[in-house]
Amino acid sequence: MNKVHVGREAEQRAAEHLQEKGYLILARNFKFMHMGELDIVAKDGDTLVFVEVRYRRSRSYGSPEGSLTPKKLHTVRRTAEAWMARNNYHRVPCRFDMVAVELIAGNEEIRHYQNAF
Repeated sequence: MNKVHVGREAEQRAAEHLQEKGYLILARNFKFMHMGELDIVAKDGDTLVFVEVRYRRSRSYGSPEGSLTPKKLHTVRRTAEAWMARNNYHRVPCRFDMVAVELIAGNEEIRHYQNAF
């Protein structure tokens, strides 16, 4: 599997995990011009949730959680603002979550962090 396919599979597992927890998925892989991409946009009750999915197949380069850089966080926030403007979500409570997906030695682990950044 190539890197893009593996990433999309991790995003699919994260979306399924969120749906099992009662989240409504509104969008996936939203790209806004050259600004950035949102992995998942969902609703948790009345709250709009922007979800960054991080994936690892080994711990050689650290954990999925450790792969979020300040630059990436800034990009996600800016792209979320663009998504809200484009979809007329004004004055709606929102938050930024992260879902870490690890598949090591055939064992899958999914960790969901609310208000991650």
